[in-house]
Amino acid sequence: MTDTGPGQDAPKQSLGDLIGEVTRDFSTLMRQELELAKAELRESAKRGGKGAGMFGGAGVAGHFVLLFLSIALWAGLSEVMAEGWAALIVAVLWGIIAGVLAVMGRKEFKQIRGMPQTVQTAKKIPDTLKPNGDNS
Repeated sequence: MTDTGPGQDAPKQSLGDLIGEVTRDFSTLMRQELELAKAELRESAKRGGKGAGMFGGAGVAGHFVLLFLSIALWAGLSEVMAEGWAALIVAVLWGIIAGVLAVMGRKEFKQIRGMPQTVQTAKKIPDTLKPNGDNS
């Protein structure tokens, strides 16, 4: 009978053997976690690529919608005024829209303060895990 029951001594292992076993188990766990992260990243990248392609297609389609709506507006205005003036009015409208969007975009860029998520995450790293025992 090789089973150890209550009150019986378990076979003794040296401290080196125990540390070696823990190190191997930890190494295996880290490799498995790394492979899982790689697989998840590949799947996310595939989905992100598909989504970006679909957004690109939607952008092209939206551009054509605006183009043809602009042509329709130009044609409609041409019924009540000269074609040149109608085209100029449509162009000025698009110029105003472009200016407003540029100002709004510039305002948004000025509000960028870096990457707060990364900074917060980095602060959570225990001092013992920082390289060279750097506690700063």
